[in-house]
Amino acid sequence: MHPTYTKFFYEGGIVGDLFENLEVLKRAENLSDLLWQKVYRWNYFAKDTVGKQLARAVDSVGANIAESFGRYHFGEKLQFLYYARGSLFETKYWLNRAQSRNLITEIEWATLLKELNDLLKQLNGFIAYIKQLKSNHKIHQ
Repeated sequence: MHPTYTKFFYEGGIVGDLFENLEVLKRAENLSDLLWQKVYRWNYFAKDTVGKQLARAVDSVGANIAESFGRYHFGEKLQFLYYARGSLFETKYWLNRAQSRNLITEIEWATLLKELNDLLKQLNGFIAYIKQLKSNHKIHQ
């Protein structure tokens, strides 16, 4: 995955607007849409308390990955990817609340938790890749 995206980087910036093709972003968007569909069906009180928090947290994962691409310097890119990771953990928290309050089944919870963990691994791999690019950029200056 990673070498494919090297050509989009130039001195810490992105050349082009192909961030939509990034697999970690696609996965975050798919998870966000899936959770939205579930929350949308909840009753008003559940949506207004847990649902809004869950939807905002999961939307923030993808939004921060996307925003990292708009940043020129590696440090800023990494900061927004760290925000995305923090939002991913917040999503896990609200997903646990949804399961403990019987808003989703145990099977749905386990499936979504696995997807979050897979996304976390992919995001951590992308963060490591950006760190490597940053390190290589310093060497070549």
